[in-house]
Amino acid sequence: MAFNHLPAGEHDAFGPLSIPPVTHSVPMAKISPPGGPSSGAPAHTPPRTVLDRLTAGPSRASRVTHTEHLPPRAARYAVWPDRIRSEVISAVQTAGIEHPWAHQARAAEHALDGESVVVATGTASGKSLAYLAPVLSALLDGSEAPNGRGTTALYLAPTKALAADQRRAVRELAEPLGNAVRPAVYDGDTPVEEREWVRQYANYVLTNPDMLHRGILPSHPRWSSFLRALRYVVIDECHTYRGVFGSHVAQVLRRLRRLCARYGSEPVFLLASATSAEPALSAQRLTGLPVHEVADDASPRGDLVFALWEPPLTELHGEKGAPVRRTATAETADLLTDLTVQGVRSVAFVRSRRGAELIAVIAQERLAEVDRSLTHRVAAYRGGYLPEERRALERALHSGELLGLAATTALELGVDVSGLDAVLIAGYPGTRASLWQQAGRAGRSGQGALAVLVARDDPLDTYLVHHPEALFEQPVESTVLDPDNPYVLAPHLCAAAAELPLTDDDLLLFGPAADELLPQLEAAKLLRRRTKAWHWTRRERAADLTDIRGEGGKPVQIVEEGTGRLLGTVDASAAHTTVHEGAVHLHQGRTYLVRHLDLEDSAALVEEAVPPYSTTARDTTAISILETDVEVPWGAGRLCYGSVEVTNQVVSFLRRKLITGEVLGETKLDLPPRTLRTRAVWWTVTEDQLDAARVNPEILGGALHAAEHASIGMLPLFATCDRWDIGGVSVPLHPDTLLPTVFVYDGHPGGAGFAERAFHTARAWLTATLQAIASCECEAGCPSCIQSPKCGNGNDPLHKRGAVRLLTTLLKDAPDAPDAPDSADPTDPSGTASTEGASADPVDQATE
Repeated sequence: MAFNHLPAGEHDAFGPLSIPPVTHSVPMAKISPPGGPSSGAPAHTPPRTVLDRLTAGPSRASRVTHTEHLPPRAARYAVWPDRIRSEVISAVQTAGIEHPWAHQARAAEHALDGESVVVATGTASGKSLAYLAPVLSALLDGSEAPNGRGTTALYLAPTKALAADQRRAVRELAEPLGNAVRPAVYDGDTPVEEREWVRQYANYVLTNPDMLHRGILPSHPRWSSFLRALRYVVIDECHTYRGVFGSHVAQVLRRLRRLCARYGSEPVFLLASATSAEPALSAQRLTGLPVHEVADDASPRGDLVFALWEPPLTELHGEKGAPVRRTATAETADLLTDLTVQGVRSVAFVRSRRGAELIAVIAQERLAEVDRSLTHRVAAYRGGYLPEERRALERALHSGELLGLAATTALELGVDVSGLDAVLIAGYPGTRASLWQQAGRAGRSGQGALAVLVARDDPLDTYLVHHPEALFEQPVESTVLDPDNPYVLAPHLCAAAAELPLTDDDLLLFGPAADELLPQLEAAKLLRRRTKAWHWTRRERAADLTDIRGEGGKPVQIVEEGTGRLLGTVDASAAHTTVHEGAVHLHQGRTYLVRHLDLEDSAALVEEAVPPYSTTARDTTAISILETDVEVPWGAGRLCYGSVEVTNQVVSFLRRKLITGEVLGETKLDLPPRTLRTRAVWWTVTEDQLDAARVNPEILGGALHAAEHASIGMLPLFATCDRWDIGGVSVPLHPDTLLPTVFVYDGHPGGAGFAERAFHTARAWLTATLQAIASCECEAGCPSCIQSPKCGNGNDPLHKRGAVRLLTTLLKDAPDAPDAPDSADPTDPSGTASTEGASADPVDQATE
């Protein structure tokens, strides 16, 4: 019997790469003067006062486990490089910015020197102005060319909302420059009649990597005049390009550079990043170019009060009689309600679309009890809304019509929201970089701000609220991506060949794995060699071979059964877990029940209902080892890293009472299994180690299962993943190792680098796992330590004390850090994965 775990939400092995939340850059539409907010700003309530009001009463006060105070920081100023056009400097001064901060001037200097540069500074540090100043100056120069477009610039954002916000920012800043700067958004929402104008006349085009991959590069002849004049490529929020998504974007950028060279341009890349470890190295891997680093933040910062908040235990009991805490969703909704009543402008960041809707609905209901006029001042903002709905919410937020917002990462990614007083974070967002990005959204006008992290009832959140040093005394993570993953590279080689025949000189641009893949692509009849170049041979579009966000498949449309109205979409990979029959779906505050999921036609039929519960899918997972790349001894046991095949099936769903989370029942499902080949870290223990740990056969399965659940929950503390990116399996006797074994694997074809990171930090990772289990106050296990709401085995068996003894014994013989895996070459096709139902050959992925 195998015990497995993937966190609640969607099945990660086949779900989209969470783009998580890691962001810091900020548009310049409403940047306050460096000296501080304008004199006409409304009175501001000190963050400590706001927190004191939230914690009034004995029950509330005990929920704050730690309060961190970050003192204010003074600004350091500089002067713009003299090569910036005087008209641009005047426009910036008109916007209220008399002098740049030192890091802005340094970044502009690199850009003017033709050197690619990454600005990796905190939220509200003016990264946008650092790249806009040289870009606008170059566009002004280009406007004097005979055709009026001697210079162009391309802006890439990870979300449509950020691109739309940036266009507004650029228009406001460049208004004194007249028609010399012509910004335009080019994405899936751009009307067809506007697209030709953008191609022919816009000189600052704002888009996203998806549109660049599917729309612009395959149609490059229609963009020839734009690409020929391309001087700068701006990559905003570049730290979001990690894992599988980041690896795809890296190859899209190489294709862009290749086409630019074809048209005679060699653009400079200007990147904006959250504060992160080794930003220049990450930017270099993303672009394939040398990149200079500007990371010394010279901007001023108001004081920040950061509270860690643990919801209280309830009188309810969960599975196996485990104690249950009040949900982070309910707690955050209460706090958002209180802040709205106080008149405090706030945003609550939530990990899931459903969570954002729930928090908004609960807050609206509670506000109605206080003052019905306040109910319309709270709303939800998430992906999956129709374009007109998203735009209306953005306008309401900017105008101040909305006072409180429950938002997913669609808002987090840099949309300019000025004047917020407080940020609520419903559950640890997966990385420290993302945590600081979200916390930094308040206090953007230089005033003090409040941030509150509300812990979910899971191992990592519980650990963090009781170990604040893990948040406040540790550096942010580095970005993990692998552009040479052959399962990423293969379809991009096909797309590149369809754009222009591939020559031997091009192979250096795409990395060392390209040379090995081309013969395989030829054998699969995708490419054909003619004279000195490789050509695309098929009629279909090569760009359609891959979804760069790792989602795959046609999105499932959510249709109201009675009217045929389209409510929205959900990724195909998430359909099994989010819109299965019987699932509760929330949209714009309304609740729907899924009546039928048609996988063939990619449609979920729903009807409006008001069930008193939410639903959570459960799955089962089996795993087999394909190849062990490296293993190191941990006493008699072994720590290993290599390639595995994972078979997953959603088998049932739980119905949980709203607010309390109490389990009402479980319903079986009949959905097909899905298969994934990926990378994993696993560890084994021997019979002698089990004897030393006093783990007998009766409790072995429960001890392994408990250690697996907790270790998955803790891994995001050590890798730039969130828990949706990984899965796990534990087996008392695995047929491949012939020993008790625990696996943790990347939830994406070919891997995403997270399991490898777990391998290299295994001692610290499993030590934190042990501490999280041992320090939990419960008797036999609960959601805060070893239980998982997503467990396909119903959290049975689990043995908390056995897991503690087992991990203690294992760690006694653990080396400080495993050596780097010599044979774990990420470009080796034999060590990576294919898509669902495909073989281990990356070319087979491209042929599907």
